[in-house]
Amino acid sequence: MSDNAQMKTGQAAGKGNPGKSHLGEAPIGKLLLSLSLPATFAMLVNGLYNLVDTIFIGRGVGTMAIGGLALALPAQMIIMAFGLTIGQGAASVVSRNLGAEDYGRARKAAGNAIALAAIAGIVVLILGRIFMEPLLDLLGATEALRESSRDYLSVIVLGAPFLALAMTSNNLLRAEGKAKVSMTVMLIGAVVNIVLDPIFIFVFKLGVSGAAWATIIGQFLSFLYAARFFFLKKADVKVELSDGRLEASVVREIFLLGFPTFIRQSGQSIVSILVNNMLGLYGGDIYISAFGVVNRLIMFLMMPLFGTVQGFQPIAGFNYGARKFDRVKKVLGLTIMVATFYTTMGFALFSTMPRFFARIFSADPLLLDSAAHVLRFFVAAMPLVGFQIVGSTYFLVVGKSVPSLILNLSRQFLFLIPLILIMPRIWELTGLLLCFPLADGLSALVTFSWLLKEVRHLRKTEETMKISPAAVQQG
Repeated sequence: MSDNAQMKTGQAAGKGNPGKSHLGEAPIGKLLLSLSLPATFAMLVNGLYNLVDTIFIGRGVGTMAIGGLALALPAQMIIMAFGLTIGQGAASVVSRNLGAEDYGRARKAAGNAIALAAIAGIVVLILGRIFMEPLLDLLGATEALRESSRDYLSVIVLGAPFLALAMTSNNLLRAEGKAKVSMTVMLIGAVVNIVLDPIFIFVFKLGVSGAAWATIIGQFLSFLYAARFFFLKKADVKVELSDGRLEASVVREIFLLGFPTFIRQSGQSIVSILVNNMLGLYGGDIYISAFGVVNRLIMFLMMPLFGTVQGFQPIAGFNYGARKFDRVKKVLGLTIMVATFYTTMGFALFSTMPRFFARIFSADPLLLDSAAHVLRFFVAAMPLVGFQIVGSTYFLVVGKSVPSLILNLSRQFLFLIPLILIMPRIWELTGLLLCFPLADGLSALVTFSWLLKEVRHLRKTEETMKISPAAVQQG
């Protein structure tokens, strides 16, 4: 099919053609930088607001309130997981169909994703309100922390639809390459939260529930800002109400591609529960605190990496859909180089100065010693982590759900959880800490073998296209 014929087909299917995207034309390095920087900045701001949120609650309500908030966090992560699952799955569908100039299916995927996020949020709201007390029991709420957890979660579940919709919309905007708009969406939620926190907690004396209200109001305003691009303004994929009518094939593809994200989120919760129990058994309370310090350090270290990966996603997805496999290989290679350089720098800093970074959180010598000990193990295989994350993300954005699922499962479910269940019984605390670099190394090895096969497939497809372009079918 000629370019003109493809363009006409896209216009017929999509009720309008947004034109050739810069995702398929601009230089790869410049494009990756322009898409990654806004995402990285927005993620850093969101990390800051989470930190500020905890500070306000601690100073305005008390230490027990922080504990209640910590207990509520796994439930909040599940709500976020629904938004991420739908959003990332739909983003893959949208970016590839934009590249293939099938604007009708891209629009349908966006509309279905927004509808699914609203439905998922409403279901969580209803079930959360009905089963609040059993949920608190499942989260391990003690008498001292139960009231704070209940106050926070009761409000958060009310805002579940807005949280799911905001996260889904943000992913859809990135799928179009609108990184600055996506950044603005995230900033609105973060800034509104930071501004409203002290007002609700200190002025209106709403306590923990005030922090929750600040969160859901911020997410509601984030979604409203994103929605105007889809329904009223400048999105390439202009969604109409009819696009929200669920279509089985679209829904299936969204969930199939987004499912690895949900599994990964669930795996993080399971790992945290297991590690805390094992640390309490073999290291004592001080090592549980040290694990908390290390977790925060690692999370902040990973934010720029995730920002880079977010910039990578629409470029790879669009060009794969457009069958510009040379550009796909270029952005994949460049992103892996950037990610590996960044994680290697993180390894060098954290392994040589662990006490310096741990001191940000406390001056307790025993905690500093324990955190430094844990941190050295956690970053031992850090140079491989960037490669593994980029590789597993690649298979998601090009629509290959099976390798994406396996690679996302590999670190936590195939390696880390089994190792945690076995190694501490033999080598106690040292065995537990060794599980993390071993899981990182093994999952990177699996990713390398699968990615090597994929690159060879892309090269073979390119050669076939040069000989007979009409013989090569999409995907």
